Amino acid sequence: MILTLTLNPSIDRTVELTGTLERGAVQRAGAHAAEVAAGKGVNVARVLAAAGVAARAVVLADPGDRFAALLAYDGLDAVCVPVGAPVRTNIAITEPDGTTTKVNEPGAPLDDEAVAAMLAAVREHAAGADWLVVAGSLPAGARAAIVVDAIAAARAAAPGIRIAVDTSGAPLAAAVAAGGIDLAKPNDEELEELLRLAPGTIDGPATAAAAARSLVGRGVGTVLLTLGGDGAVLADASQALRAMPPPTTVRSTVGAGDASLAGWLIADAAGQGAARRLAQAVAHGSAAAAMAGTGIPVPADADAARVAVASIDPSPTAAPAAADPQEH
Repeated sequence: MILTLTLNPSIDRTVELTGTLERGAVQRAGAHAAEVAAGKGVNVARVLAAAGVAARAVVLADPGDRFAALLAYDGLDAVCVPVGAPVRTNIAITEPDGTTTKVNEPGAPLDDEAVAAMLAAVREHAAGADWLVVAGSLPAGARAAIVVDAIAAARAAAPGIRIAVDTSGAPLAAAVAAGGIDLAKPNDEELEELLRLAPGTIDGPATAAAAARSLVGRGVGTVLLTLGGDGAVLADASQALRAMPPPTTVRSTVGAGDASLAGWLIADAAGQGAARRLAQAVAHGSAAAAMAGTGIPVPADADAARVAVASIDPSPTAAPAAADPQEH
C-alpha cells in the first residue's frame, strides 16, 4: 500500500475557455466548471487507485467538509484529519492551446492539535505501507519542518518505509537536509531554487542531469526531475536517463506532475527497472496534460512504450556549483 499525505488540500475548480484569456474582459466558458477534491497527494492517490495500486490518502480536512464529501463520492480511500476550517478552493483557467492560469487560495493555518492528529494518523496508517508520499504545499504559517516530522512519524511506525517528497521551497530544503529521501520529484524551477541556481540554468538534458545528480549527491536516492513538455530526467547514484513524451495536445497542466510521480510509483510497484519507471512517469504526465481539469489518467491512457528513453552524460560543468540547501 502507498500512503500519501496532503497537508494543504484543495477543491480544484477548472474553467475551460473557448478562446484566449483576456484580462478585464467578459469571456465564455466552453462548459460548466468541473470541481474535484484535490491536492498533490490526493491526485497521486487517485492515479494509483485507477491503476489498481492500493493507496490511502491522509488529508488535513474536516470530515464534514464539502471536500470530504467529494472524496467519498469518488470512492477514494482517505483519512480526514480535522482542522476546524474549510478546505481552500483553487481555480484553474485553461485556454484552447493548453495554457493554464491558476489562482490558489491559502490553506487554513494548523494549530498544535491538528498537527498532533496528523502525525498520529501518519503513524497509524504507515504501519502497513510500502511508501509515504509527502506532496504539495503547506498551509499558511506552517513550519517547513512539519514535513520532516511527518517522515519521522512514518519511520517510527515502519522503519523500512520508503519516502517520496514532492514539494518545494523551504519544506523541500528541510526534507533534503534531514536526509533519507528515497525519491524526490521537483520540476526545473523548484530544483533551481533548492540548489540556489540562477533561473534558467537548467536549460537542456545535460544541465538537467547535472542538477539532478547534484541532489543525489546530497543524499536523495533517486531524483525524478520533470520538465513539462520536454519530458523528464531520472538520476540516481549510477545513471542519468532522459525521457521524451509522445506527441500530446495539451488541455490542462493541472495534476500532470502528480500523475508523473504516480506513474513512477506504478512501475516501481510492478518491479520495473529505472528506464521503465521513467517512461511510465512521462507517459502518465503526458496523459494527464491531455485531459481537462485535474488529469487522472488510467493505464489505458498512458502507454510507456510510446516514450523514448536514453542515457545522458551529466557533465560536471553543465551546471554551476550550488550552495548547501541547508542554507536556503
